[in-house]
Amino acid sequence: MNTKLNVALIQQSNAADCQQNVNNSIQGIRDAANKGANLIVLQELHRSLYFCQTEDVDQFDLAETIPGPSTECFGQLAKELGVVIVTSLFEKRAVGLYHNTAVALDRDGSIAGTYRKMHIPDDPGFYEKFYFTPGDLGFEIIETSIGKLGVLVCWDQWFPEAARLMAMAGAEILIFPTAIGWDPRDDKAEQQRQLDAWQIAQRGHAVANGLAVLSCNRVGHENDPSGVLPGINFWGNSFICGPQGEILAQANANEDEILMAELDMNRSEEVRRIWPYLRDRRIDHYQDLLKIYRD
Repeated sequence: MNTKLNVALIQQSNAADCQQNVNNSIQGIRDAANKGANLIVLQELHRSLYFCQTEDVDQFDLAETIPGPSTECFGQLAKELGVVIVTSLFEKRAVGLYHNTAVALDRDGSIAGTYRKMHIPDDPGFYEKFYFTPGDLGFEIIETSIGKLGVLVCWDQWFPEAARLMAMAGAEILIFPTAIGWDPRDDKAEQQRQLDAWQIAQRGHAVANGLAVLSCNRVGHENDPSGVLPGINFWGNSFICGPQGEILAQANANEDEILMAELDMNRSEEVRRIWPYLRDRRIDHYQDLLKIYRD
């Protein structure tokens, strides 16, 4: 049985023209498939600019149903190319009810499953609580023809509980579509600390759970439409690491890039045999994890 899996991340800059962004994603997917990718991951909210820099009710017009136009488009592409595609969409679940939702499309074009972002940030330039209702599907894996995917979204990547629950559900890979960047006012030292922390946190999930991690970020500067803030410099640096946190591939900080790597799906079992963290967990003493804080 072939245990090798070729994976690709499509790191791209975005424009105000949604169709242009979709076309760029489609071309990236085609290029990755031509290079042998079996699993292709798109960045968070890849159809549009990152609209959460301001609170603007008109931005709800960007939302779409699932199934809907994007799942139809990328589903047809997945079927044509015989690949699995992970997208990230602004979901309109009902009038006045919206989610930040990842969708995995299987090789036959069908929707293999969805994940609704659970942790929703609310920071200057990242006003996501205005737009997104927290997910209600839990931390459940998506079963596809190439394996069991633990798909999480951006802010989720900082929470070890999320990665652990995906691992406990049987995930074989952890996947993080992402939109994260610097405030241009931060000095170079602060920018480096933030970038290092972002990567360290996710590599830590790989180590703690013995799973490969795929983190796909956007790149480029996007202005704050309100003019209140100086916008966001999305820092790119999409990366793929193995189950010991080892970097297998890393993208640049400034340009569109198709990042590819080959995963050995046997590595997780090999690593978990020498680092048996799941075996040694003391769940009989973890009750306080259900509290917000131990006062």
